[in-house]
Amino acid sequence: MTRTTARRRHDLALRQRGGRGWSVAAMAVAALVLMPVLAVAWIALSPTDNIWPHLLSTVMPRYFGNTVLLAAGTGLLAAAMGAGSAWLVSMYDFPGRVPLQWLLLLPLAVPAYIGAYALADFLDYSGPVQIALRGWFGWESARDYWFPRIRSIEAAIVVLASALYPYVYLLTRAALNEQSGSAYEVARALGTGPWALFRRVGLPLARPAIVAGSAIAMMEAVADYGVVSYFGVQTLNTGIFTTWLERRNAGGAAQIACVILLIVVLLALWERFGRRNARYHQSARQPRPIQRQRLRPLAGALATLACVLPFALGFLLPVGVILRYALAYPEGWFTPGLLQAAWHTVTLGGMAALLTVAMALVMVYGTRLSRRALPRLLLPVTTVGYAAPGAVLAVGILIPLAALDHRVADVWLALTGNDPGLILTGSGAAIVLAYVVRFFAIGQGAIDGAFTRVPPSLPMAARSLGRDDAGVLRDVFLPLMRGSVGAALLLVFVDCVKELPATLLLRPFNYETLATRTHERASIEDLGNAAPAALLVMSVGLLAVAFLARTNLGGATRDLQNGAARGNGAGRPA
Repeated sequence: MTRTTARRRHDLALRQRGGRGWSVAAMAVAALVLMPVLAVAWIALSPTDNIWPHLLSTVMPRYFGNTVLLAAGTGLLAAAMGAGSAWLVSMYDFPGRVPLQWLLLLPLAVPAYIGAYALADFLDYSGPVQIALRGWFGWESARDYWFPRIRSIEAAIVVLASALYPYVYLLTRAALNEQSGSAYEVARALGTGPWALFRRVGLPLARPAIVAGSAIAMMEAVADYGVVSYFGVQTLNTGIFTTWLERRNAGGAAQIACVILLIVVLLALWERFGRRNARYHQSARQPRPIQRQRLRPLAGALATLACVLPFALGFLLPVGVILRYALAYPEGWFTPGLLQAAWHTVTLGGMAALLTVAMALVMVYGTRLSRRALPRLLLPVTTVGYAAPGAVLAVGILIPLAALDHRVADVWLALTGNDPGLILTGSGAAIVLAYVVRFFAIGQGAIDGAFTRVPPSLPMAARSLGRDDAGVLRDVFLPLMRGSVGAALLLVFVDCVKELPATLLLRPFNYETLATRTHERASIEDLGNAAPAALLVMSVGLLAVAFLARTNLGGATRDLQNGAARGNGAGRPA
């Protein structure tokens, strides 16, 4: 055996050992991410006090019916708003089209629960709308006129659809812009009118995107807690809070959580079934761009109004109401606890973003290096947390962590005589873990997409120059993936700032973030003190929207959408 051959075998053995190490690390990350979902299933199947028959005979039909109605209504209304506005800005020229194509994204910056507070304040009996009506018509009390009930499931559908339609809009607009304009020109030449053009040509071509966006909106509606709790709508998500916090029954809460997971899985399967045989290919040649048609004055005004309405409901109304309270009650900026809540939000979100992206790097890189099938099978499964509501993950995290906390405290007390208290559940560690699991799909999607864009020749050349796997990651991949890594960090952080249900259930006593502070102040009708925290949450959300607008046609957004698609089967944008 020559010295060169021995050297090559030695290098191969080192690479194989390094690959095994990365593979083990990837499987460890997968186990940590999947732990909460598996824990929910285990607790539901082996409860200490099985109240499932009682739930099934009393509250479960109401919880389930309201959840299905809320999801279906939100999906349909969001599809109408998002697909309609995307069709108008893509196919026609009308006054305000250029700014509106970006303004329609802004409701993504406003959490739905803030929109609920604003709508109720604007339309309630003491709000400006009913006050103006009573002044105009001389009505003296609510007995003199009829007004729609605001705190209802119908209002919750409107609020959720207004906050979530940008998912449908973003995907549908991208799908329409990627299509060649030739099909539309041929259809017009054959005498197809505007409505028939949308129904026969545009709708079939954009159907996968519309279905995907609608599925996202429906999943978010199922996962919502802030809107439905404020409007008094009893859903499966509120049932988890009631069963766990009020009835002190973790097994029952886990059983309700499993029903939510089942609904999410069915929605994902429905989305995949909706595009099971659909294939939409572009020509190998440069596609002909869509030639937008100039609308007549009346039609143009109606198109402008149709695009302004969802933007006004999803962004202008909540921002206007919250800003009015912030200006009317400036002392709210100096109330005790706001600064501390902001610090908690930044630290928890920052740690979760760093951990999420770092773990995604380990998971994706370890899977690429592994020669085993198991890491490749686990890679798409680890994104299931993005489809699971925060309350479901909280059930699967808090109960095992609390048991571990007590075990550690007992051992420490026996060894030292000092009681350390609750280390994990008594701090923000449980919240950080929930954020990591919940938004792992965003980091994984961005990292996985960035890896695929690096030419294989570059890491091969680095290895031929003596770099090991860690050196290749450090010297080749990371410098080329800076943009996608930064995008993932930003968007994970923004989603952490807005997350409410998991934070409410997992936070220690008297531990506030901006989201929980906003919810608690608004739930007692103290919008003056809720406004500063709400404005800070929306300001952070605007960072993500600005990024999405800037890279709407770039690779980073596609990576994030593709990664979220693996999380819920629906191409969920971050």
